[in-house]
Amino acid sequence: MSLTYVHASDLVPHWIGGNIHSGIGERNAPVFDPALGAVAREVRLAEQADVDAAVAAASQAFPAWAATTPQRRARVMLKMQALVERHAKDIARLITREHGKTFPDAQGEVQRGLEVIEFACGIPQLLKGQYSDNVGGGISNWSQRMPLGVTAGITPFNFPFMVPMWMAPVAIACGNTFILKPSERDPSPSLLTAELFREAGLPDGVFNVLQGDKVAVDGLLNHPDVQAVSFVGSTPIARYIYETAAKNGKRAQALGGAKNHMVVMPDADLDQAADALIGSAYGSAGERCMAISVAVVVGDVADTLVDKVVDRARKLNINDGEAEGADMGPIVTAAAKERIEGYIDAGVREGATLVLDGRGLKVPGREHGFFTGATLFDHVKPGMSIYEEEIFGPVLSVVRVATFAEAVELINNHAYGNGVACFTRDGGTAQAFAQTIQVGMVGINVPIPVPMAWHSFGGWKQSLFGDHHAYGEEGVRFYTRYKSIMQRWPDSTSKGPEFVMPVNK
Repeated sequence: MSLTYVHASDLVPHWIGGNIHSGIGERNAPVFDPALGAVAREVRLAEQADVDAAVAAASQAFPAWAATTPQRRARVMLKMQALVERHAKDIARLITREHGKTFPDAQGEVQRGLEVIEFACGIPQLLKGQYSDNVGGGISNWSQRMPLGVTAGITPFNFPFMVPMWMAPVAIACGNTFILKPSERDPSPSLLTAELFREAGLPDGVFNVLQGDKVAVDGLLNHPDVQAVSFVGSTPIARYIYETAAKNGKRAQALGGAKNHMVVMPDADLDQAADALIGSAYGSAGERCMAISVAVVVGDVADTLVDKVVDRARKLNINDGEAEGADMGPIVTAAAKERIEGYIDAGVREGATLVLDGRGLKVPGREHGFFTGATLFDHVKPGMSIYEEEIFGPVLSVVRVATFAEAVELINNHAYGNGVACFTRDGGTAQAFAQTIQVGMVGINVPIPVPMAWHSFGGWKQSLFGDHHAYGEEGVRFYTRYKSIMQRWPDSTSKGPEFVMPVNK
């Protein structure tokens, strides 16, 4: 097998109809090596004609793929699972080179994507309907879940393999065809994924990759033959995706931004809590939608906890993501770094106490890289921009409250409701927190409560637009439509017309 994109090419193209597609136009965008701060390659940006070509390929492939038995679709997923396991390091290297996260972290991303592929291998069981015999007058009634047609996924830069795998394996296993529009910041993993799907035996046109920007996004949202769109990214774009798709009569599943809190109770193990804060706030340079960005400290343990966090943060090894022992890599682009450091400036202006300042960090040998160090604010208040808005960088804010009730009220009043955690030794506190907190994913002494593949991922409030969470059984429901069938045979049918509403007799 020849894996072209194990070592990414100078120009990252589209993948349409089972083959490389260079594109109709000639618009390109730079793809950076964030550790070096230099352009590593370019990516081709789609025009409307490319969108049309991808949708046409997916539409042509749909009837035969939808008619393929679920068991045969599952066998393709089983082969894909084996191929991803075999090439996990190749995928992880591409992630590290274009995103910047550390290599072990990238390997963890591949593993979480692989778990959804494994889940999709069980699609024959997941698509089983229900059957009722003799519901009345010799009539039987059963249900089926049917594929939608051409579906699309628009995915973010922070997980260029995992998030596409939240979507594509489930959509494809359900009998749909799929068009992936990955982030133009780290597009190469999408091409390797396409090659692996082809090697797994997926027919041409069932999985396509459309590189691009807003032209590609709008083209998919407005194309009459695209039936459903999945999205993960910022809340303003998620709202736009959802509203545009709904206006055009499409299903939409749009996961937006986050401002994830971690409540630390006075009875918590403070060393455990500090370790959790370090990993969840600064892992992947804070570029995770499930990163903890606010520590809500209850009672009189705040000074002790802050000291422990500072001690750990100062020991972080911030380096090239491929460097041995690196804890944290660079920010994905210079623009993202500038945005993050702009929030740090704002936090200082608004009166928060800057305990650790990550601005101006230089890594030896990588002086032009897009690095921002671990940053910590204390005495943060609601209303400050660093509290209210998603920063998406290595910036942790500490909010001090007097009581558990105050902590819950604070979190429930926030516009976002993606993920949340509570560190405590008390079972009653844990139970009360889990039941009263208005957030979609909750961790008790677990800082990043990302559900496993057979559950489903999604937040509440401004963190999710649409009715279904991602992957798991929620994903199967999103990518299928429900059909109910009632049947009886002539020898059980009474003679003459019936004018009364049929009822169970």
